[in-house]
Amino acid sequence: TNVISITDGQIFLDTDLFNSGQRPAINVGLSVSRVGGNAQIKAMKKVAGTLRLELAQYRELAAFAKFGSDLDAATQRQLNRGARQLEVLKQGQYKPLPVEQQVIQLIAATAGIWDDVPEKEVARFSDELLETFKVSQQDILREIAEKKEISDELREKILSAITTFKESALAAMA
Repeated sequence: TNVISITDGQIFLDTDLFNSGQRPAINVGLSVSRVGGNAQIKAMKKVAGTLRLELAQYRELAAFAKFGSDLDAATQRQLNRGARQLEVLKQGQYKPLPVEQQVIQLIAATAGIWDDVPEKEVARFSDELLETFKVSQQDILREIAEKKEISDELREKILSAITTFKESALAAMA
Protein backbone atom coordinates (compact mmCIF):
# COMPACT_ATOMS: atom_id res chain seq x y z
CA THR A 1 0.00 0.00 0.00
CA ASN A 2 2.90 2.38 0.59
CA VAL A 3 4.00 1.87 -3.01
CA ILE A 4 0.50 2.66 -4.26
CA SER A 5 0.35 5.86 -2.25
CA ILE A 6 3.47 7.30 -3.89
CA THR A 7 2.59 6.32 -7.46
CA ASP A 8 -0.24 7.17 -9.79
CA GLY A 9 -1.74 3.74 -9.17
CA GLN A 10 -1.43 0.17 -10.27
CA ILE A 11 -3.09 -2.15 -12.73
CA PHE A 12 -3.79 -5.58 -11.30
CA LEU A 13 -3.85 -8.30 -13.96
CA ASP A 14 -5.82 -11.43 -13.12
CA THR A 15 -4.81 -14.90 -14.36
CA ASP A 16 -8.35 -16.25 -13.99
CA LEU A 17 -9.71 -13.45 -16.16
CA PHE A 18 -7.00 -14.07 -18.75
CA ASN A 19 -7.67 -17.82 -18.81
CA SER A 20 -11.40 -17.20 -19.22
CA GLY A 21 -10.71 -15.17 -22.39
CA GLN A 22 -11.07 -11.69 -20.91
CA ARG A 23 -8.56 -9.40 -22.61
CA PRO A 24 -7.27 -7.14 -21.21
CA ALA A 25 -7.42 -9.17 -18.00
CA ILE A 26 -7.58 -6.21 -15.64
CA ASN A 27 -9.15 -6.77 -12.24
CA VAL A 28 -11.04 -3.51 -11.75
CA GLY A 29 -11.75 -4.31 -8.12
CA LEU A 30 -8.08 -4.42 -7.15
CA SER A 31 -6.63 -1.91 -9.62
CA VAL A 32 -6.08 1.61 -8.32
CA SER A 33 -5.70 4.90 -10.17
CA ARG A 34 -5.28 8.41 -8.87
CA VAL A 35 -5.27 9.98 -12.33
CA GLY A 36 -7.82 7.77 -14.10
CA GLY A 37 -10.77 9.95 -13.20
CA ASN A 38 -8.95 13.08 -14.29
CA ALA A 39 -7.94 11.50 -17.58
CA GLN A 40 -11.50 10.45 -18.47
CA ILE A 41 -14.19 12.56 -20.03
CA LYS A 42 -17.33 13.08 -17.92
CA ALA A 43 -19.36 10.78 -20.18
CA MET A 44 -16.97 7.89 -19.57
CA LYS A 45 -16.84 8.53 -15.82
CA LYS A 46 -20.61 8.37 -15.66
CA VAL A 47 -21.02 5.05 -17.49
CA ALA A 48 -17.83 3.40 -16.22
CA GLY A 49 -18.70 4.03 -12.57
CA THR A 50 -21.95 2.11 -12.93
CA LEU A 51 -20.23 -0.70 -14.80
CA ARG A 52 -17.44 -1.01 -12.25
CA LEU A 53 -19.94 -1.49 -9.42
CA GLU A 54 -22.03 -3.98 -11.41
CA LEU A 55 -18.97 -6.04 -12.35
CA ALA A 56 -17.74 -6.14 -8.76
CA GLN A 57 -21.15 -7.46 -7.69
CA TYR A 58 -21.13 -9.93 -10.58
CA ARG A 59 -17.74 -11.34 -9.58
CA GLU A 60 -18.91 -11.84 -6.00
CA LEU A 61 -22.10 -13.56 -7.14
CA ALA A 62 -20.24 -15.70 -9.68
CA ALA A 63 -17.89 -16.92 -6.95
CA PHE A 64 -20.87 -17.71 -4.71
CA ALA A 65 -22.74 -19.46 -7.54
CA LYS A 66 -19.85 -21.89 -8.04
CA PHE A 67 -20.88 -23.60 -4.82
CA GLY A 68 -23.96 -24.88 -6.65
CA SER A 69 -26.62 -23.44 -4.39
CA ASP A 70 -30.03 -22.58 -5.83
CA LEU A 71 -30.14 -19.07 -7.21
CA ASP A 72 -33.20 -16.85 -7.21
CA ALA A 73 -34.35 -15.16 -10.42
CA ALA A 74 -32.84 -11.76 -9.52
CA THR A 75 -29.43 -13.31 -8.85
CA GLN A 76 -29.59 -15.28 -12.10
CA ARG A 77 -30.45 -12.08 -14.02
CA GLN A 78 -27.48 -10.30 -12.42
CA LEU A 79 -25.16 -13.18 -13.36
CA ASN A 80 -26.47 -13.19 -16.92
CA ARG A 81 -26.00 -9.43 -17.26
CA GLY A 82 -22.48 -9.57 -15.80
CA ALA A 83 -21.46 -12.29 -18.25
CA ARG A 84 -22.75 -10.19 -21.14
CA GLN A 85 -21.00 -7.07 -19.83
CA LEU A 86 -17.73 -8.98 -19.81
CA GLU A 87 -18.34 -9.97 -23.43
CA VAL A 88 -18.70 -6.30 -24.36
CA LEU A 89 -15.40 -5.51 -22.61
CA LYS A 90 -13.39 -8.07 -24.55
CA GLN A 91 -11.16 -6.16 -26.91
CA GLY A 92 -9.23 -7.53 -29.84
CA GLN A 93 -5.52 -6.90 -30.05
CA TYR A 94 -4.68 -3.70 -31.98
CA LYS A 95 -8.37 -2.69 -32.05
CA PRO A 96 -8.65 0.52 -30.05
CA LEU A 97 -11.96 2.38 -30.06
CA PRO A 98 -12.59 6.12 -29.87
CA VAL A 99 -13.98 7.09 -26.47
CA GLU A 100 -17.38 8.05 -27.90
CA GLN A 101 -17.81 4.50 -29.24
CA GLN A 102 -16.73 3.06 -25.90
CA VAL A 103 -19.39 5.18 -24.20
CA ILE A 104 -22.07 3.78 -26.55
CA GLN A 105 -20.98 0.22 -25.77
CA LEU A 106 -20.99 0.81 -22.03
CA ILE A 107 -24.40 2.48 -22.06
CA ALA A 108 -25.81 -0.55 -23.88
CA ALA A 109 -24.13 -2.92 -21.42
CA THR A 110 -25.24 -1.12 -18.25
CA ALA A 111 -28.79 -0.49 -19.49
CA GLY A 112 -29.36 -4.22 -19.92
CA ILE A 113 -29.76 -3.99 -23.69
CA TRP A 114 -27.95 -7.30 -24.21
CA ASP A 115 -29.71 -9.17 -21.38
CA ASP A 116 -31.87 -11.22 -23.74
CA VAL A 117 -29.25 -11.65 -26.47
CA PRO A 118 -27.47 -15.03 -26.46
CA GLU A 119 -24.13 -14.57 -24.69
CA LYS A 120 -22.11 -15.86 -27.66
CA GLU A 121 -23.75 -13.21 -29.88
CA VAL A 122 -23.13 -10.18 -27.65
CA ALA A 123 -19.71 -9.26 -29.06
CA ARG A 124 -21.01 -9.44 -32.64
CA PHE A 125 -24.11 -7.38 -31.79
CA SER A 126 -21.97 -4.81 -29.99
CA ASP A 127 -19.62 -4.50 -32.98
CA GLU A 128 -22.58 -4.17 -35.36
CA LEU A 129 -24.10 -1.54 -33.08
CA LEU A 130 -20.97 0.58 -33.40
CA GLU A 131 -20.97 0.17 -37.18
CA THR A 132 -24.59 1.33 -37.24
CA PHE A 133 -23.74 4.37 -35.12
CA LYS A 134 -20.81 5.24 -37.42
CA VAL A 135 -23.13 5.15 -40.43
CA SER A 136 -26.49 6.45 -39.22
CA GLN A 137 -25.91 8.05 -35.81
CA GLN A 138 -22.85 10.18 -36.52
CA ASP A 139 -24.52 13.17 -34.87
CA ILE A 140 -24.66 11.32 -31.55
CA LEU A 141 -21.03 10.23 -31.79
CA ARG A 142 -20.00 13.78 -32.68
CA GLU A 143 -21.96 15.23 -29.76
CA ILE A 144 -20.26 12.89 -27.28
CA ALA A 145 -16.84 13.69 -28.77
CA GLU A 146 -17.43 17.45 -28.68
CA LYS A 147 -19.32 17.91 -25.40
CA LYS A 148 -17.54 15.08 -23.58
CA GLU A 149 -20.55 14.53 -21.36
CA ILE A 150 -24.00 13.01 -21.60
CA SER A 151 -27.15 14.91 -20.77
CA ASP A 152 -30.34 13.04 -19.91
CA GLU A 153 -31.70 14.00 -23.32
CA LEU A 154 -28.64 12.63 -25.13
CA ARG A 155 -28.78 9.42 -23.08
CA GLU A 156 -32.40 8.94 -24.15
CA LYS A 157 -31.45 9.49 -27.81
CA ILE A 158 -28.65 6.93 -27.44
CA LEU A 159 -30.91 4.36 -25.77
CA SER A 160 -33.59 4.89 -28.41
CA ALA A 161 -31.08 4.34 -31.23
CA ILE A 162 -29.64 1.26 -29.49
CA THR A 163 -33.12 -0.21 -28.94
CA THR A 164 -34.05 0.36 -32.58
CA PHE A 165 -30.83 -1.34 -33.67
CA LYS A 166 -31.41 -4.28 -31.32
CA GLU A 167 -34.97 -4.85 -32.51
CA SER A 168 -33.90 -4.97 -36.16
CA ALA A 169 -30.85 -7.14 -35.38
CA LEU A 170 -32.93 -9.65 -33.40
CA ALA A 171 -35.56 -9.73 -36.16
CA ALA A 172 -32.84 -10.45 -38.73
CA MET A 173 -31.48 -13.23 -36.52
CA ALA A 174 -34.89 -14.95 -36.20
